[in-house]
Amino acid sequence: MEQNKIEQKLLKPVSGIGILLITIFVTLGSFAGFIATLIAHENYKLLSNGLTAAIAILCSIIFIATFFLYPGLRTVRPNEALVLTLFGRYYGTILTPGFHFVHPFAVANCPRYERALSEQAMKSAATPEQAQTVSTVTLNGRKTISLKSATLNNGLQKVNDVLGNPIIIGAVVIWKVVNPTKAVFNVDDYNNFLSTQTDSTIRNIARLYPYDCIDEEEEENEKTLRGSSQEIADNMKSELEKRVEFAGLEIEEVRITHLSYAEEIAAAMLQRQQATAIIAARQKIVDGAVSMVKMAIDKLGDEEIVILDEERKAAMVSNLLVVLCSGKDTQPIVNSGSIY
Repeated sequence: MEQNKIEQKLLKPVSGIGILLITIFVTLGSFAGFIATLIAHENYKLLSNGLTAAIAILCSIIFIATFFLYPGLRTVRPNEALVLTLFGRYYGTILTPGFHFVHPFAVANCPRYERALSEQAMKSAATPEQAQTVSTVTLNGRKTISLKSATLNNGLQKVNDVLGNPIIIGAVVIWKVVNPTKAVFNVDDYNNFLSTQTDSTIRNIARLYPYDCIDEEEEENEKTLRGSSQEIADNMKSELEKRVEFAGLEIEEVRITHLSYAEEIAAAMLQRQQATAIIAARQKIVDGAVSMVKMAIDKLGDEEIVILDEERKAAMVSNLLVVLCSGKDTQPIVNSGSIY
């Protein structure tokens, strides 16, 4: 069976409660039968030597065989799955929560547990033999695959936008396992696989867009990382879904959590933003000043307060614009004589 052709097979195991009670009853019964046989032979001479030996051996075999059934008792909690293999072949997957009985020699597969076992083995002992012993005793993990929604925060990474500007971007991914069989057998470690694919997806999508619009005329039509963050996050989600579908994972949501220019160009970009803001403010000031000057000249002419020729109007306009557009408080000069 090829790796990428493994189809999930759902198991419907029998209840573990009944098997547990039967196993306990048989274990105690075989032990009691062994003791009763010895007592009947030694004290009451009810059984011959050959029959006693046969019954004692049979009770011993049954007693020992019952202990091979206990490993088949497995517990599956809600939103968990148990992926089993039998002698190297895929045996089946249990998705139903509860206490079940499966083949006693079936082995549960869980990359997270195996990774934790390996890490603790490396930290606990110097030699492989000691590491295996210490890890088996001290590590008490569950060999089930979690189906709960999980959060992946891969931290910050430096990428270049479409204009080549270095930026710092970070995203958080909400995901879960929907096909535990694929998650176990199609990739080595689905957590590391998702982390790597997330880094690659963020880098590929971020380099397709500029951080911000430089040309104001294209600002309304052009998509940017800063202005269209939700739409770009949706694009990241779509691409990431295609990449991790092979591993049996589902991407629920992708959100951009951090976005900024890299340190080496942050100061220059801040100056550009400040210049843009100053220009926009000056434009509003000039528009308002021109409107006020026009209103003042019109009122003076309509009410015939003073008759101004073109030269005086030009001088008045110049003075008013200087007063209204100046960035500092003006110092008025009172003219007590004629202007000529």
